Amino acid sequence: MPKFNLKHITRYSYPSPIRESANQIMLFPFDDEFQEVKKHELLITSQPDVEVFNDYFGNKVGIFSIAKPINELLIQSKIEIIVNPVNLPADTVSARQQWDELKLLKNQFPFIDFLWQDRFEMEHELLEVTDLINNMTNTPFEVAQKMSTFVFESFEYKKGITDVETEVNEIWKMKAGVCQDFAHILLAMLRIIGIPARYVSGYICPKNHELRGEGATHAWVEAYLPSDGWIGLDPTNNCVASDRHIRLAVGRNFGDCTPVKGTYKGSTEHTLEVSVTIENDILKTEEEHVAPVFSYQIHRPGPQDNSYRMFMEMQQQQQQQQ
Repeated sequence: MPKFNLKHITRYSYPSPIRESANQIMLFPFDDEFQEVKKHELLITSQPDVEVFNDYFGNKVGIFSIAKPINELLIQSKIEIIVNPVNLPADTVSARQQWDELKLLKNQFPFIDFLWQDRFEMEHELLEVTDLINNMTNTPFEVAQKMSTFVFESFEYKKGITDVETEVNEIWKMKAGVCQDFAHILLAMLRIIGIPARYVSGYICPKNHELRGEGATHAWVEAYLPSDGWIGLDPTNNCVASDRHIRLAVGRNFGDCTPVKGTYKGSTEHTLEVSVTIENDILKTEEEHVAPVFSYQIHRPGPQDNSYRMFMEMQQQQQQQQ
């Protein structure tokens, strides 16, 4: 049962003061039979009150707002957690029976959400691949593992060519991306063959920097097996998620699990920096000033970069004039 100390830093910097910043955070790790949260501390600019609630998928979500002008929004999440290993499926039930049980879930809650698959242009190619891999004599878990291996071997892990809005169609064409892209492809493959699958946001805890996805939030997939419940598969590293994966949130896709998002009044020009450091008996990387692993900048943006914010401002201005 490894124990980890983790620090997740999100920093938004603005060239001029912004105001009325309203934010949602999903930075609360699950506290259940697989994860024991010993301590969790949030440090946020201006120390706002954070209201916490559970969403539709059972995730813990926090919301807060900062009314006064600020040039920087800094969110630090410090976690002390124990992670338990996951038992792999024992396969005491025949493969045919397991597939038959999966068919019964098609119209049942909550599996409907995790079986729905949007249509996309290259779907026929994806279907050809899943037909080749899906052998009904194998158990659903064995097939899911093969599909995870296919994504790992067929897609190049390449940063900077996709973003959070890149769709499955484009990922499939490029055959490249990062952990969230690998997860979205595996989600589509599993759902096509009738295995409920959900997106998982969290962290990966490497021992010797041998795993891809460290230094920032990580993403993988959980497949539902009637006899065993939700089992995590990490196509980015071709492994089963176990005691080196820390779960933050689950949902249909990345949009349901976004770690930090919000809106504000002010210039849309900004810089976002994210870093994650993990400390355990083997890996000690935490420092006072850790270089961000992820950095994103918007310079000279047009109105389309923050249309929702502009719409809200227009609505407020109209109300003030009435």
